[in-house]
Amino acid sequence: MSGRLTTHVLDTAEGRPAAGLAVALHRVAEDGTRELLVEARTNADGRLDAPLLEGETLRPGVYELVFEVGAHFGSRRPTSSVPFLDRVPVRFGVADAEAHYHVPLLVTPWSYATYRGS
Repeated sequence: MSGRLTTHVLDTAEGRPAAGLAVALHRVAEDGTRELLVEARTNADGRLDAPLLEGETLRPGVYELVFEVGAHFGSRRPTSSVPFLDRVPVRFGVADAEAHYHVPLLVTPWSYATYRGS
């Protein structure tokens, strides 16, 4: 079994996948500096077409996903020139590089939630 990191985004205000949302993945060093690893956009199902990391590229450590929700909602429901949520960072740890880490985002223009999925 080889590990992998995946995500998906659901627009819970509309009750559908958040298609076309930009996502960036960073590896976070012990001193807090971030290294950009992957940039992608969600597909029509709110998922990425491939895992963010898999196999040898997934290593134990701290990672951060950044979801561009301000741009996503601004293009669909412009309510203000300054969105309440803009970039949503989710920092998490990977302890077992052989496991599947799924980090979904449930989001509205005013709130979000995440969890370790399956």
